[in-house]
Amino acid sequence: MKIIDIVNPQRVNRKPDKTIVLMSSGDFSEHGFIVKKIELKLYLEKKDEKLGQYSLITSNVETDKGSVEMIYDEGFRGENALEKAADFLTKNLGPSGLITRSIITLQSNL
Repeated sequence: MKIIDIVNPQRVNRKPDKTIVLMSSGDFSEHGFIVKKIELKLYLEKKDEKLGQYSLITSNVETDKGSVEMIYDEGFRGENALEKAADFLTKNLGPSGLITRSIITLQSNL
């Protein structure tokens, strides 16, 4: 099962412009789900002359019972928006929040 938890799923109905894999070991267990992969995806949308590129960054969490893609961040984030988001997530927050949100979404759809 693939859940796209985004108000307008058409925004991610294409190949992302860039992807960063945060975890892919496939041996992490949380609330009865085996987390196989966590990644951030960058979708470049529009460009403003003054503000630059508009970035939509989604998180994608794959488990043994399905996957969930949801918005992580969006806006005019400047150059290297995806790398900055991945760095902030891994150094400051950790992926536990992403995993918990994704598992709650999966549980409500099972």
